[in-house]
Amino acid sequence: MSKRLATVLSCFALALGGAVTAAPAAQATPQACFYYVLEQHPQAATEVVERACRTGAKGGQESFRACYTELRRDYVPAVVAGEACRRAARS
Repeated sequence: MSKRLATVLSCFALALGGAVTAAPAAQATPQACFYYVLEQHPQAATEVVERACRTGAKGGQESFRACYTELRRDYVPAVVAGEACRRAARS
């Protein structure tokens, strides 16, 4: 009985470790950027946010600036725009 319990607990621990390891990568997408903006600033235009997040997902300083500038033109607060563009670029 104790060997079975040890095996089950070991598998459970490995499964949890895998989930924790994969969790940061799951948020590293243009979708994470998109949903972050809409949660923080719901009145933002969805087309503008989608375009900006796709631009930011390319990575690099220029893509970040383009993403940020586009969100700011739509009156997304600076802190929200910066974080959203960072989320879009993470891989």
